[in-house]
Amino acid sequence: MQHCFVGLPQDKTGNSVKTYLYRENRKTKALQVLWGDWLNVDGEEADGWLRVIWAPKNAAKRQTLYIPKAHTSGTRPLEVVFLDVGQGDGCVLITPERGEGEAVIVIDAGISEHMSMFLKGRFKSYKDDAFRFHAAVLTHPDEDHYGGFEQIFGNKGFGFKHVYHNGLVERPVKGTFDKIGGLKADPQTGIKYAEDLALGRQEIEQHFGGGADPGRFLFPKVMRAALENPNVGNFSMLSTEHGQKEDGRTWLPGFAPSDGRLYQIEVLGPVAEPDAAGKPRLRKLGSYGETKNGHSVLLRLHYKKFKVLFGGDLNEKAEKFLLTRYTGRSRFPPEDSGIYDEMIMEARNWFSADLMKVCHHGSEKVTDAFLQAVNPGAFVISSGDEEGHVHPRPDLLGRLGRTGRGKRPVILSTELQRSTREAEDEKLVRGLTDKVLKLAESPTEKLRNKIIDDIWVLGRSNVSVYGSIYVKTDGDRLIAAFRIESGSEVKKWFTFDYAFDENGVLHLMS
Repeated sequence: MQHCFVGLPQDKTGNSVKTYLYRENRKTKALQVLWGDWLNVDGEEADGWLRVIWAPKNAAKRQTLYIPKAHTSGTRPLEVVFLDVGQGDGCVLITPERGEGEAVIVIDAGISEHMSMFLKGRFKSYKDDAFRFHAAVLTHPDEDHYGGFEQIFGNKGFGFKHVYHNGLVERPVKGTFDKIGGLKADPQTGIKYAEDLALGRQEIEQHFGGGADPGRFLFPKVMRAALENPNVGNFSMLSTEHGQKEDGRTWLPGFAPSDGRLYQIEVLGPVAEPDAAGKPRLRKLGSYGETKNGHSVLLRLHYKKFKVLFGGDLNEKAEKFLLTRYTGRSRFPPEDSGIYDEMIMEARNWFSADLMKVCHHGSEKVTDAFLQAVNPGAFVISSGDEEGHVHPRPDLLGRLGRTGRGKRPVILSTELQRSTREAEDEKLVRGLTDKVLKLAESPTEKLRNKIIDDIWVLGRSNVSVYGSIYVKTDGDRLIAAFRIESGSEVKKWFTFDYAFDENGVLHLMS
C-alpha cells in the first residue's frame, strides 16, 4: 500500500482535531502526530484503520501502531521549520511535492551545529549518498546567520544546487567596509554604495578559492567549504535585480508564477540600485553592521491565501528605505500625517503577510511603520539565551501585539517556547551513571548499546528539540506548532490553527 501522511481532520465547527497513533486495541493512544508527518503504512484493516510501522529503521523503537484512515492524507502541506539555533536565525522550507519535485531550502543556519544536526536527523532516511537540497540562502554576512553552514558545507553527504547570498561577501581582511570591497560615492547624488558585489561563482572563487588564505575569518572559511564540496552547484547574488522577474515583481528562480507551482517565493530585498552604466550596487545604510543587516535577503512565500515573510536582520534605516522605495516616495513622512497612513496601505501591497519571521531576533530597532505594513496575525522570533542583546526585547513584544492583526496576534519565540536550558538532564545523567557502573561489573551488548543511545540523547541539545516552531500550510489552512516540554509522547504538540472566512479575513480558530 502507498505510504501517506497525517491529515488535518476537523470537527463539525471546522476546528482541527488532534491526531494520534494508537495501540492495537484502537483505544490506547501511543503518540501524538502532526499534520504532514510521514506514515509508513503496512496495510489497511477491515474497520477502516491503517497499520503503521513507526520508526521502521530503528530496531529498538520500531512498533506497529494504528490510525483512522480518515485522519490521513495522500498529500502533505508545505512546511517551514524555524529551528531553535540559539542566538541566530535558521529555518528550513520543505515544499509539498513528493519525490523529484520536492525542494528543500535552508534559509540561514545559525552559528552552531544545531542546523547540521537537524538536517542529519530529518533527512537521514533519504537513500541518495548525497542528498542535494535545492538551495542554501545566506541572508547576509552575520555569523549568527551563516556560521552553521561551515559544518553543513563541509559534509559531502549534503549538497546544494544553489547557494544564494546578498552580494556582500566578507573578504579575509580586517576592518569594516573594506571587507566588502569598500564604498564609492555616486558622482551625482553623493550617496555612498558598495559596488564590488559578488554576482556569481566567478567572484566567489576569486575571493575564497584555493589561492586565497581565509586566515581566521569565518565567512571565507564557510565559502571555501562550499567551493570544496563537489555537491554544491551555483553561487548567485539574490536581490530585486537578481532573480526571476515577472509581472513587476522578482521571484526566486524556479518559484515564480509561471513555474506552475501552487506556491511562489518573492524576493523583496536587498534592493539593488544600478549605476549610470547599469552595474548593480547596494547603498550605505549607516554603519557597517546596519548596512549588511539592512540588505538582508528578504523573502515572501505565497501559498494561495497565505503569505509568510522572512524578515532577515532589517533595522530602522533599512525599513524606512524599503517603505519609501516601494511606495515611490523620496522621504519618510511624519507619523502623524495622512501621507504616512497612505504609505502604510500602499506598502502592504508588497510586504503584507499572515505570519512574519520578526526582524533581527526581536531587536527594538525596527519601525512601527514596517510592522504595520506587514500586519501579520502571527510572529515568529528566533533568538537565544545567555547573550547580551536582551533578545527579544520586552518593549518590542508589546509593539508586536499592538501592530499585529486581529484581537489575538500570536507571538512565538524559539527561546521563550523552550523553558529548559540547552543541554541539562539531571535524571538522565544519574541513570547513565548507574548503567556505567553496572557495565563495569557485568558487561553485556544490550547494556552497552543502551549507554551509547543515552549518551547521544544527553549530547543532543534541547535547543533543537523543544524550541523549534513548525509552520504548515496547504494554502487554505495554516498551523503553527511547537513541542510541549512535558516529555509525553501523547501530549507532544501545542498548535495554533488559522483559516480564512468567506470574506477573506484571517481567523485564529478556537
